[in-house]
Amino acid sequence: MTVPALLSGLASPVADAYARLAEVFPGLSVMELPEGAPPPSGAGWVAAADLAAGGAALESFLAWDDAQVLRDYGQRARPDVVASFGLHRYAWPACLLVTVPWFLHRRVPRVPVEGVAFHRALGRMTVRVPDFACLPDDPAAHLPGARVVADEEALRDEVRAAVAEHLGPVLDGFAGPMRRGKRALWGMATDEIVEGLWYIAHLLGEERRAVSELERLLPGTTKPYVGTAAFRELTGPNGERLPTRDRASCCLFYTLRPEDTCVTCPRTCDADRVTRLLQTA
Repeated sequence: MTVPALLSGLASPVADAYARLAEVFPGLSVMELPEGAPPPSGAGWVAAADLAAGGAALESFLAWDDAQVLRDYGQRARPDVVASFGLHRYAWPACLLVTVPWFLHRRVPRVPVEGVAFHRALGRMTVRVPDFACLPDDPAAHLPGARVVADEEALRDEVRAAVAEHLGPVLDGFAGPMRRGKRALWGMATDEIVEGLWYIAHLLGEERRAVSELERLLPGTTKPYVGTAAFRELTGPNGERLPTRDRASCCLFYTLRPEDTCVTCPRTCDADRVTRLLQTA
């Protein structure tokens, strides 16, 4: 296995954000690649560009999900279900490469597929950031690769564009085995953006701010994304405030356990959501 050394002696606009991510969520660590270094290779690593290309690399990646379903549930899932699980397990952390630096420091890195690799067994990603967007008053505005934008809405445009630049090719790679159209695929991308940052913000103690930020990021009119952040609030029997949302896509878990839908799935009624949210509160 070959893993490039971390950046050394250079100021990185996103290093602090990735370090904070690892602190609150040890299941994912992000290393930055030096300029010109190839993504890591070897057992367990997959390059994002190879997932986007489909073929043998994608088949190998999905074989892990196929085996996991059989091991944990004692049955085989349909190929499109396996592919949906595999895309979720890649896209959820991949979106954080962009959204966490934006949320924490108002910096939006570009992360094209050619510079990203993933090792899910270890919970590691490597990324090369060729440039980033920031606001005029950001101390990092003088760094190489900085692109200064006018205001918060322009920065949100950068978030949407950076995620689309990365996920667009990956969605194309998964489209065949998933057997879903463009709208359904981008609905899934919308969900990964929202639910990933929502979860990390909860760990950071900033869930309310994340909800507000995500509602402005995804107001429902920003193609190729589908739908809004779709947050809403339920009320428990004793007046408890229980935040939830409605997914724009379906993860298809119900095909394995029809009685056990996700709490944010449109198939889950509000009464069941309240019961389950109270259990985990």
